[in-house]
Amino acid sequence: MAIIITDECINCGACEPECPNTAIYEGADDWKYADGTDLKGNVVLPNGTKANADEDQEPVSDEIYFIVADKCTECKGFHEEPQCAAVCPVDCCVPDDDNVETDEELLAKQKFMHND
Repeated sequence: MAIIITDECINCGACEPECPNTAIYEGADDWKYADGTDLKGNVVLPNGTKANADEDQEPVSDEIYFIVADKCTECKGFHEEPQCAAVCPVDCCVPDDDNVETDEELLAKQKFMHND
C-alpha cells in the first residue's frame, strides 16, 4: 500500500528529500509523474490511468506535505522500509488503507517508473 501523510504533519520537510520516487511534495505544490522518474510524455500507469507525465497535476493537499499514491512504492526496490516514515519526527507517514498493493505490484510500479 502507499504511504500517506496525516494531518499531524508539522511541515518540517524531512521526508521530501528521502523519497526515491519523488512522490512527496510540499502542500499546494503542483506535481508531475515525470518528477524524479524516467517517465516522459503520454503514459499508461500500472493501474490503467492515462496521463501525460510532463503535465502539472493538482496538489493532493493545500496545507501539508503530501504523497502521490501513484508514485509511492513504499521504497520497494530501493530500501528495506519507507524512508519518509523512518525520518518523520512526528510519525505522520503511515500506510494508506485506501491504496493497498502487494509487494509485487509495488516492485512493478518501481520498475515502470525507473528504467534501470
